[in-house]
Amino acid sequence: MLFNILMLIAGLGVLVWSADRFVYGAAAFARNLGLPPMLIGLTIVAMGSSAPEMFVAATASMEGMSNTAVGNVLGSNVANITLILGITALLGAISVSSQTLKREIPLMLAATVLAGYLINDGMLTRFEGTVLLVAFFSLMGYFIWQALRNKQIDPLSDESDAEIPKNVPTLHAIIWIIVGMVLLPLSADWMVTGAVGIAKTFGLSDLVIGLTIIAVGTSLPELAACVAGVLKKEDDLAIGNIVGSNLFNILAVLAIPGLIAPGEIDANAAGRDFYMTLGTSAALAVLVLSSGAKKQLTRWHGAILLVVFIAYQIVLFQSQ
Repeated sequence: MLFNILMLIAGLGVLVWSADRFVYGAAAFARNLGLPPMLIGLTIVAMGSSAPEMFVAATASMEGMSNTAVGNVLGSNVANITLILGITALLGAISVSSQTLKREIPLMLAATVLAGYLINDGMLTRFEGTVLLVAFFSLMGYFIWQALRNKQIDPLSDESDAEIPKNVPTLHAIIWIIVGMVLLPLSADWMVTGAVGIAKTFGLSDLVIGLTIIAVGTSLPELAACVAGVLKKEDDLAIGNIVGSNLFNILAVLAIPGLIAPGEIDANAAGRDFYMTLGTSAALAVLVLSSGAKKQLTRWHGAILLVVFIAYQIVLFQSQ
């Protein structure tokens, strides 16, 4: 038991650190290539913050634990909105002024509906994984097109530019990319091994371990990014991290178990947990897009989101 806990903690620590270094190197390399800051923020940074979910999903799927991979995706998206955004909003009201975000949030909701439609039959096939991956790359293509053609000033662009590393030698950036690519799969394997051992000790299902311990652990990069964004008064970037990560999770990461270990998934994932994911995504859309002229998430909103997260965790553990 102690060994499994140490494996989980060590894996989580290295996973979060290596994801941060990977994002640092990739963003710096992209800046050196002359890519627009908005494009880097919407693609590389968002994908990098979801690197833990991606590598955990791949590791779990290769070990025949597709329910853990699916649970990690759904649980991470719920945690991003309820736990991460809840904590962030408690630090201070979050204002949203970016027109880009107002386009991205409905897309996140649409992607969630697509994923729900595909897993509604309790199966995640290789074809469905391919559909999700095609949708992801199509969306990335749309973001790239928008970033290259839209010359209007957007708060998210300015905030993204401020966060992307400057004056980093290309060789150093490449080294950090390589370090991240080596340590991410290694630490993901440690984390899954530890989580499986703990799950067996307490009788937790593969799905629940993915929805809880692993989901919260892999969402830590988003927590760090959101808290830092709000403290720096970069509110749009904080919301953008959540939306971008959730989009990447529900399309690219959910495709992984379908491609690697297609087959039947837990009925709760296709029912209870998907509807929780859809409900929290819809709640974020309502809060951001219908919160008055100032478009703010207040401390009250943050408190409600945290209560929802805690209630959901209680339901999950009581279901065992």
